[in-house]
Amino acid sequence: MAGGVADAGRSVALVEKLRVGGECPYVACIPSKAMLRSAHTRAQARRVADLGGTHAPVPLDSDRDAFAAAVRRRDDLSGQRDDTGTSASLRDRGVTLIRGTGRIAGPGRVEAGGRELACRDLVVATGSVPAVPPLDGLAAVPAWTSDQALSAAGYPASVVILGGGAIGCELAQVYAGFGVQVTLVEPAGQLAGAEDPAVAGELEKVLRSGGVRLRVGTAAARAEPTAAGGARVLLEDGPAVEADRVILAAGRRPATDDLGLDLIGVPVQEDGAVRVDEHCRVQGQQHVWAAGDVTGIAPYTHGANYQGRVVTDNLLGGTATADYRAIPRVIYTEPPLAGVGMTQSQAREAGLDVVVAAMDLSELARPATDGSPGGLLVLVADRGRGVLVGAAAVGMGADDWISEASVAIRGQVPVTVLADVVHPFPTYAQAYEVPLRELARRLA
Repeated sequence: MAGGVADAGRSVALVEKLRVGGECPYVACIPSKAMLRSAHTRAQARRVADLGGTHAPVPLDSDRDAFAAAVRRRDDLSGQRDDTGTSASLRDRGVTLIRGTGRIAGPGRVEAGGRELACRDLVVATGSVPAVPPLDGLAAVPAWTSDQALSAAGYPASVVILGGGAIGCELAQVYAGFGVQVTLVEPAGQLAGAEDPAVAGELEKVLRSGGVRLRVGTAAARAEPTAAGGARVLLEDGPAVEADRVILAAGRRPATDDLGLDLIGVPVQEDGAVRVDEHCRVQGQQHVWAAGDVTGIAPYTHGANYQGRVVTDNLLGGTATADYRAIPRVIYTEPPLAGVGMTQSQAREAGLDVVVAAMDLSELARPATDGSPGGLLVLVADRGRGVLVGAAAVGMGADDWISEASVAIRGQVPVTVLADVVHPFPTYAQAYEVPLRELARRLA
């Protein structure tokens, strides 16, 4: 946003207390995907003989040494968590960068870096911070937030991960891929939040097959230190879990504490988010905007980038509006889970006449030639309009081919048109063909 507005000749000041560019490049998206790639590559190496790449298994070095190599690659890709290049680029575009904590002092006034700034428009893009569950005894045991786990170099022999959303599932596969004993605890009845239960069940199979121990449907009740310096986590149901370290993956919360929003009459929602309208303008304000995790809407990097484009356009005199119907959701395990739009339960709650069709990916040719697991695709259509309103899948490359459903939902493409699309053979995208033809017949 700052660069785009400055490129148009506007005067822009950017206040940042940590790193320019947010969490994604340094302690979230980039390091997690780097570690996942390393873990997935190691898993492939173990199967190279099965896949015909060699006539015999290839010897691998120790899990600990491989993990250290993966950490070095992770840190290189995340720029050693140094934002010098990014900050210099913004300055070159004319942005005034102020290092420090910003706080609203009143309408049109912000205190930052020991000075007070006057502004016509204020954009709140403070992101989010890891949520720390109120677990009794947590302070007495070795624990990392997800940010810390993706910054640290330590190799724990065992971990217990609290939380079965995207962060927890990805970290579980990373550590398990390097021989760490992993137990993942999720209090809800399934992994992956509110995704379709059948798709969430496929994700459970993926993690279990990789050696992750799942404790789904039970919550952590208390933590206590072990004599060896590790952690014992007592659960509400079932035996306690012991590990070298606890990793907190219970989600993130909007970073709105002590921003001074109350001084300009901006209420914060119960979850800490700032409410915005369709233009990403803070409700009740004329010149205050918000984008990214702080809004509590589409809390993904691509969601934040989308809102940033909307805000930039409106700051420059446009009338852009945000449409969240087709923001994709991805858990980057291998194979990944990807979803877009509404689940069938959400669609029914919205009052739609829902029609659902599914495809078992093991029936495709491509998983067989790749030697990969199958998976599942679930499509949700609205009978009244004859269009897709949701899709979810677990399958190789699903993070990419889910975009076909994103375009269909965003463009409200009739199911009859989608059912006539020809996909190349053999690809995973062919998974759409059978359920789309089924939906077309049932909607006729």
